[in-house]
Amino acid sequence: MANNQGPSSAAVLLGFLSGAALGAVAAILLAPRTGEESRTLLRGYARRAEDGLRDFVGEAGERFEGAVEEGRDFLESKKTVLQDAFDAGREAMRREREHLTKDEQG
Repeated sequence: MANNQGPSSAAVLLGFLSGAALGAVAAILLAPRTGEESRTLLRGYARRAEDGLRDFVGEAGERFEGAVEEGRDFLESKKTVLQDAFDAGREAMRREREHLTKDEQG
């Protein structure tokens, strides 16, 4: 079965981090800057990558919490349905016993 939902968040994050790393390497190799300027640029890239990672982790945590809550709600709704079915079966058995007892006595 094909997944038509597009790239996952993990794939997007991996692409972002890969692009950030490649950009940093290209900046170091191609830019005519001093060592201090290059280190400052790299720190900036690292901060942006860290911020992106923090955002991703926060979003993933929120999605996970939402999925857990949906799972709880689903289980609770099925629990109620099963309990209702069990109670209905118990009541049907009780009525059938009463009916059979009346037939035997009468």
